[in-house]
Amino acid sequence: MNTIDALDNVGLLSLNQYTTRRWSVREAAEGCARAGLRYIGLWRDKVAKTGLAESARICKDNGLTVSSLCRGGMFPAASEPQRRTNIDDNRRAIEECVELGSSTLVLVCGGLAGCAIDDARRMVREGIAAILPYASERGVRLGIEPLHPMFAADRSVISMLGQALDMAEEIDPSRVGVIVDVYHVWWDPDLFAQIERARGRIYGFHVSDWLVPPPDVLLGRGMMGDGVIEIRRIRAAVQASGYSGPIECEIFNRDIWAMPEDEVLALMKQRYLEHC
Repeated sequence: MNTIDALDNVGLLSLNQYTTRRWSVREAAEGCARAGLRYIGLWRDKVAKTGLAESARICKDNGLTVSSLCRGGMFPAASEPQRRTNIDDNRRAIEECVELGSSTLVLVCGGLAGCAIDDARRMVREGIAAILPYASERGVRLGIEPLHPMFAADRSVISMLGQALDMAEEIDPSRVGVIVDVYHVWWDPDLFAQIERARGRIYGFHVSDWLVPPPDVLLGRGMMGDGVIEIRRIRAAVQASGYSGPIECEIFNRDIWAMPEDEVLALMKQRYLEHC
């Protein structure tokens, strides 16, 4: 029996909070408990509305571990004061991880922000290096999440897994890792070689699907099994590289957001079993 066959339940499945965007932290946590999930991935804006300490208490009361906090990053800026502000905000995000009991801060590194792309990438590298000592002292891992190239201008100038690994190695390969989100990396012809290269440095694994044609640039993710991504093959490679942690379902899609949330969780569990 292979690793995936042995995991024939939803024990590793995590609800990324934005898959049920309308839900508050409390609603999402209680929904996870009803669905029998053990993990939840939280977003900082939702945590801020509920309150940091209250969010931590709600998750604990519902028996949930916070698989990750999204998001840190967004380092590039057109002015030095704004760059310092962005770095300070990442330090606050690290503190929030500690309070929530999450070991992983997801870094959506930032787009051009009015800068040349090479300069923006340099700012990303310098920003991660600036917050790394603060994160290390607090036991928080920094996971660089490469985003699909269509988001390079506004969300992340880090577009490929190999590029994220290069940056992690430049900064500190023992303390900076990567997030593998199938939606963003499935197309990369070098993907499986880079997953193998990332052995021991994969800090998160996110699943959804690529719809054909995509209905929207940002809000076009599909439920697993509705698109073309070889999710199970990618999961097998990620696990072969040593990752055994939670698997977050992260879907931005208006049609899914319009569904009753408990139905979304039931469908998510079903598709996880069938396609992940």
